[in-house]
Amino acid sequence: MIANIEHQNRTFKVDLSKPIDISIEIQSGPKNLTAWYVDAPKIEAVKTDDWVGEVKQGGAVNFFNIFFNPHGHGTHTECVGHISKEQESVNDAMSSYFFESQLISIEPQSVGQDKVITLEQIKGKLEPHCQALIVRTLPNLKSKKAMQYSDTNPAYIEKEVALYLRENGIKHLLIDLPSVDKEIDGGVLAAHHAFWNYPENTRTDCTITELIFVAQKVKDGNYLLHLTFAPFKNDASPSRPLLYSIL
Repeated sequence: MIANIEHQNRTFKVDLSKPIDISIEIQSGPKNLTAWYVDAPKIEAVKTDDWVGEVKQGGAVNFFNIFFNPHGHGTHTECVGHISKEQESVNDAMSSYFFESQLISIEPQSVGQDKVITLEQIKGKLEPHCQALIVRTLPNLKSKKAMQYSDTNPAYIEKEVALYLRENGIKHLLIDLPSVDKEIDGGVLAAHHAFWNYPENTRTDCTITELIFVAQKVKDGNYLLHLTFAPFKNDASPSRPLLYSIL
């Protein structure tokens, strides 16, 4: 299915029948990735005294409870409610879900004991018409999809990078790390605050999506991004960002 897209006085084509899924699914048990010191997610059949919600145990249907944390168990999209007293819901943050986007690959630099994406690595690389930036970190190992990130001091981005993205019109940032900020930073969350410009002039319609995975075969460049998520009234929700190649 070929669609003609018009955006900001530009016209391009995409094949909507060939989405590129850059999400990581949530599954029950220890094979699922974890971050932020949470236990593995659980997906369990509902049971009563005389009924079980699992066909292989004799039930008529599969009927499962899911116990998970959106920030710690898979690809998720969050809004400024993640850091604000108002606790805004990500479900209210967006009114449209398709965006011109750019995928870039960056190897974080060593800064002391940390791995950091610096302003020098980002500066000058942004396409002026894009509203979303997708960052794939290198090396891009498949083990990212099952990483146990807690207490590993994962890579993060400088506050100056978040400021630069905000000043250049990036409204949606997607990254394959558990956070844009350092794992243990005393609660400063400098990049989150800078990107959302909270609390001075808060950008309530902007989002950060973390723990994506972009396969190595997907080339850097411009894509149409479809960013959508489960309609939870919460600061974050599991999401399934899809990319469409521009023809």
